[in-house]
Amino acid sequence: MTNSQARVLLTNDDGVDAAGLAALYEELRAVADVTVVAPAENQSGVGRARSRAVDVDDHEWGHTVHGTPADCVAYALRALSTDFDLVVSGCNHGPNCGEYIMGHSGTVGAAVEAAYLGVPALAISAYHREEFFPPAEFTFETPARLTRLLAEQVLERGGAADHVDADARDDGAGATTGGGSAAGDSRADLADADLFSVNAPVDAGDCDFRLTEPLADYGVDVREASAEERETHDGDWRLESDFWARLDQPGRHPTLEQVADSYPAWSDRAAVVDGDASVSPLRVPQTPVHSERLDDLIATVNRDWRAERETAAAADDD
Repeated sequence: MTNSQARVLLTNDDGVDAAGLAALYEELRAVADVTVVAPAENQSGVGRARSRAVDVDDHEWGHTVHGTPADCVAYALRALSTDFDLVVSGCNHGPNCGEYIMGHSGTVGAAVEAAYLGVPALAISAYHREEFFPPAEFTFETPARLTRLLAEQVLERGGAADHVDADARDDGAGATTGGGSAAGDSRADLADADLFSVNAPVDAGDCDFRLTEPLADYGVDVREASAEERETHDGDWRLESDFWARLDQPGRHPTLEQVADSYPAWSDRAAVVDGDASVSPLRVPQTPVHSERLDDLIATVNRDWRAERETAAAADDD
C-alpha cells in the first residue's frame, strides 16, 4: 500500500458475519485499503443509537464492536489511528427507502454518524425487485460492484494528493465545520452532499444509478397483539411501520403491479420499483427553519410565560 492509497472504513448493521459486508469488503479492496469495524451481532433497526460504553474485539479484517453501527463509526473515527477518507455502511439485507430511514435504519444511521464526525459516507442497501428482501439464492455481487464504482469515483474526485496522517492534522478532531458539509479535508468528494443513501438491486445486473430523493410517506399501525403474536413476541401491543403503499393487499409488502404508478419518478421508491439503483444525496445537520409564524409563536409563549411568572410573584407577595 502506498501512502496515497485511499482508506475506507466499512461497517454495517447486520453484523460482522453478514454476507453483504463480506461482498463489499472484497470489492472495495480493489480501490482502497479497507478496515472493517462492524457490530458483533445483528443491529438492524437501531437507527443512530449510541451506547455509553462498548467492548471491542480484534477481527481478521479489523474490529468487532459490541454495540450499534453508530458506535462502530464513533470508535473507528476517534480511537483508531487511521485517517479514513470514506465510510461505507452495508450492504444491508433489504432496501431502506423513504424519509423514515433517517430514524430507523442502522445502515443509514452509521452513515449519518460518520457525516457528523466529518467523514463522507455511503449507506448501501440491497433489494430484490419482486421479493423485497434478497432471497437466499441471490448474492450481493451487483450492489457490491456498484458500490466499488461509486466509491472509486468519489475518492478520485476528492483529489490525488498524498494521504495526510491523522496526527499531522491541525484540527485534531476532524469534526464538521461550516456550511453543514462533512467533507472537510477528506479525499472523498460527494459533490454537495455529506452522505449518499443507495438502494441497489440484487436481481438486475443491467440497472442504472438514478439520483433520487427519499419519499415522505411514513405511517405506523398500532394495534393489540393477537394471542399467537404475544407468544412469539413480547408485548401486548404491535407497533408496525407502514412505509410502503399497501393499497388493499393483505401482505406486508406490495407487489410491483400494485405500486407501479404509486410513486413520483424522482423518489427512491420509484427507482426501486423500476429496478434501478437509487442514490439519495443527503446533508447533515437537519436544516433549520425560520418564519414569521415561528417568531409569533415564540413571542406569544414568552408573553404567557412572563405573565405566569408575574402572577406567581404577586401571589408570593400576598
